[in-house]
Amino acid sequence: MNTDLQEFSHKRFNILTGEWVLVSPHRAKRPWQGQNEDISNEQRPSHDINCYLCAGNRRINGEKNPKYKDVFVFTNDFAALQTTSPKFSVNEGLFKAESEQGICKVVCFSPDHSKSLADMALEDINKIVYTWQKEYTKLGNNDMINYVQIFENKGAVMGCSNPHPHGQIWGESSLPNEAYKKDKQQRDYFNKNKSSLLGDYLKQELETNERIIYQNDDFVVLTPFWAIWPFETMIVPKQQHANITKISQQENLGFADAISKITKAYDKLFECSFPYSSGIHQSPTDGEANMHWHWHMSFYPPLLRSATVKKFMVGYEMFGSPQRDITAEQAVYRLKSLIK
Repeated sequence: MNTDLQEFSHKRFNILTGEWVLVSPHRAKRPWQGQNEDISNEQRPSHDINCYLCAGNRRINGEKNPKYKDVFVFTNDFAALQTTSPKFSVNEGLFKAESEQGICKVVCFSPDHSKSLADMALEDINKIVYTWQKEYTKLGNNDMINYVQIFENKGAVMGCSNPHPHGQIWGESSLPNEAYKKDKQQRDYFNKNKSSLLGDYLKQELETNERIIYQNDDFVVLTPFWAIWPFETMIVPKQQHANITKISQQENLGFADAISKITKAYDKLFECSFPYSSGIHQSPTDGEANMHWHWHMSFYPPLLRSATVKKFMVGYEMFGSPQRDITAEQAVYRLKSLIK
């Protein structure tokens, strides 16, 4: 391991976005006198009569949820994107705008209000994977939809307004910023090298074995070299697939296993229900082959030193570039020891 990377300030390049992150390992030693977050470890009931997402309950719009037994999907009652938005554009000098259409869905992972992905059985997580595949295909077949973003916000500190285990899927008419950057970087690399950018990166990571947290036959869980968040991780399929619909039933189980392993490790890290935002980046649904894409899932957890101390993206991060104190390798050492 390069000791300079563990001792001195430096920049690391994100090959998927073309951007840099500042790493300052010496700052991890500074005392903390800032804000401490409230982390709740209260035991939630398996069914909450006041929860809008629990089976059989009424949502805020008056609709009643079915008494679902596993995964339940519905169109978001407060969708950020509209199917009824008229097509328009504004191009008045330096004032530019374009209409955006889309569909937003909510995915309830389980009828059990008390669980998170870390608490679920492998077969139940596998059902969620199948649901993601089904919704990606369904939304992608809509001529209006050119990109499908699957994501989850877990925990109040990540802005989650309801503790019931759930995620979201947004289908929209154009590529959002992060997907656009990753599309360009992967396309440029593929056109130049005739190989997958993330596939070649994964080979190098497996050779050095410094940032690998866990792997099974089909997937690798690692902290990327360019990670921004303190305990950021990425799940990468060993075989290049453009999107999650391309993986086999065996790979489905491998993906579910990888999700189970890392979420359980997160909960053990600070002995709390670990908050994060996670999301899957995969090929657009624009009808193109998108041979350059290698899909992957990322976890961005905010906690830094303990269950109550979070990483703030302010100041330099807002006006300069992302910055982190704990190195990727130090984070891996801690997470890897918690994988069972």
